[in-house]
Amino acid sequence: MNRVIAGVLAFPFIAALSFAQGAPAKSAGPYAVEYYYKVKWGHSEEFLTLFKKNHYPILKKGLESGRMLKVFMQQPQLHMTEDARWDYRVTIVFKNATVANEPDPDEAALIKQMYPDQDTFKKEEQRRFEILDAHWDLPVTTIDLDEK
Repeated sequence: MNRVIAGVLAFPFIAALSFAQGAPAKSAGPYAVEYYYKVKWGHSEEFLTLFKKNHYPILKKGLESGRMLKVFMQQPQLHMTEDARWDYRVTIVFKNATVANEPDPDEAALIKQMYPDQDTFKKEEQRRFEILDAHWDLPVTTIDLDEK
């Protein structure tokens, strides 16, 4: 689930997660979440431009603060069936599961500081989500295959 800040969907900070399978993540070590974006046909470059302009700088601040350890984006090199298609996957490795699931108390102030023209920021963030066909968040856990 994502939360809304000042009328804008605030990705990737998650208010709560439920685990469908497996054991819940332990909060002690790094915790990864993959964010998938399926963009409407013909809008891929627009989405990437808006993401890099408005959202990636916020993620970089999360890296600087230590809440996040790594952020990267990937896209598939070949095509998939339409029902399985995704265009961009952003993986964020958080310091731990607790941090990933807690709202950042400084986020709203940071966004206002980074984007003084809040009207433009909000419109562009709204547009970024309007041009999506789908978006989903997937917490992932690494399984140690050598662990006994």
